[in-house]
Amino acid sequence: MTEESKTVPQERNEWLAQFATERRRALIDQVLSMRTRHFTVVLENIFQPHNASAVLRSCDIFGVQDVHIIEDVYEYTVNPEVAMGASQWLSIHRYGQPEPLPYPGMRGTKAEAEARKALPGSTKSCLTQLKKDGYTVVATSLRPGAVSLYDLPIDKPLALCFGTEETGLSEEAHDAADLFMTIPMFGFTQSFNISVSAALTLQTLTHELRKSDVDWQIPAEQKEEILTDWYIHSTRRGKALARQFYRDRELPIPLKFEEPEEERVESRE
Repeated sequence: MTEESKTVPQERNEWLAQFATERRRALIDQVLSMRTRHFTVVLENIFQPHNASAVLRSCDIFGVQDVHIIEDVYEYTVNPEVAMGASQWLSIHRYGQPEPLPYPGMRGTKAEAEARKALPGSTKSCLTQLKKDGYTVVATSLRPGAVSLYDLPIDKPLALCFGTEETGLSEEAHDAADLFMTIPMFGFTQSFNISVSAALTLQTLTHELRKSDVDWQIPAEQKEEILTDWYIHSTRRGKALARQFYRDRELPIPLKFEEPEEERVESRE
């Protein structure tokens, strides 16, 4: 990365920061200092939007920046009452958003879900890319050979995979996994709600990570891009301000800032 490409994001964030309140700037710095990409979360075809939204909320709370959502079967829509705004502070990567099937009256039905399961999926492409990025793929599973959550090694980056409510992760996800992981249970019931499973996993692993010698913090150059997104969500007309920054300097405007945005009524504190 050249010196020029490093300084433009820094200057852009200094420009955007002046439009956020002092309280918001301090909170952003504090939260970003605790963010990590050492762990990432993968959600495969989650049927209930409130469950996936609860997982996003846990990711934000425990400082996990990236969430990968596979939606070949079910399209995910944020539930604002559950997510509590968490999605705007995360980097969300989506795979295989479902196109309408050519069958009238099927949308949202079990018949649609079954029809989609027969189509080529995005699970393999998602997990293959995560492996290329250096992640060990961990499937939450009750299958033989699964490692206890408390014994899971955290010295290398982990992609933690959670599946649909009724059947869990697909065979494709199990086949691609490097490890199976289970949460110890001691009752008659042998399964957690997915959002509970994710919250328990993230709380346990991030707690251990921050006590360890692992270099878990996000690199400085990546922080600049996250800062930009957070300032845009924290200030009035954030994308318009970003565009103004580039126009004032006669620089090309990145496509991500040219998308239309809704006007914000007031700054967030």
